[in-house]
Amino acid sequence: MKNIFRLLALSVFVAGISSCEKTEKKDYYEGGTPPVLTTSTSTVSLEPGQEANTAIVLNWTNPDYKFTSGTSSQDVNYTIEMDTLGANFSSSKKVSSVVAKDLTKSYTVGELNSILGNDMRLQLTPRRNYTIQLRVISSIGSVVKLTSNIVSFVTKPFQPPPKVEPPVNGTLWIVGNAPSGPPAWSNPVPAPYDVSFKFTKLSNTLYELTVPMLGGGGYKLIQIQGDWGSQYHMTTGTWNAGDFEKKDSDPQFPGPPLSGNYKITVDFQLGKYTAIKL
Repeated sequence: MKNIFRLLALSVFVAGISSCEKTEKKDYYEGGTPPVLTTSTSTVSLEPGQEANTAIVLNWTNPDYKFTSGTSSQDVNYTIEMDTLGANFSSSKKVSSVVAKDLTKSYTVGELNSILGNDMRLQLTPRRNYTIQLRVISSIGSVVKLTSNIVSFVTKPFQPPPKVEPPVNGTLWIVGNAPSGPPAWSNPVPAPYDVSFKFTKLSNTLYELTVPMLGGGGYKLIQIQGDWGSQYHMTTGTWNAGDFEKKDSDPQFPGPPLSGNYKITVDFQLGKYTAIKL
């Protein structure tokens, strides 16, 4: 009798599981509508002294993602892509920024000018007009993406402030265990390396140095002899190119893999560095 009851209980349990499996519902994506992008103006004025003013406002429509369970209540991310006319959003100058949930983005004169001048590197003298194209890509997670129409505006950027504050005294030295010469990480740099390890100032924001380097190791840049507090260090990059900032911090600039003479260029306007083997 006990065995009969056990079999009946097991049958009910299995039937319950089967019933749950049959009634399980999956949520499927049914589609959406690409956002429609508009701008507040097609001609943007960028002038020094007006950095706090609004330059342009972008607005786009809700993509209305729909799933079998109904309209999506999930958070939608929007990626704003900005590139020069004719580049088809595939050039090295393209800039992308993510906006969460909102259907609008406002740029001030200072913000937009910095993007064009520093991030996109649109720096020519004398100033000239550029046609910039914009689009918005909506997404939920990484799989459902909808791309808006393309809009354009014309503007003439001016020289923005440098991304990284240049040396206050116009002096810059290399220190570390990658440069070949003085004891590793000597600060201040001893003679005669205080001369041979000193960068040449090409402009207020551009410095250059040709120096013998050992394979491996690393280095940092100092603007005041004996002072680590106002140093420059790498943020992202490799031994031959990357980004840097002014901060008493790590990581160091990585030294090259092979020994030899190298030309190091430091661009404070763009916050970029390069190292080239000669």
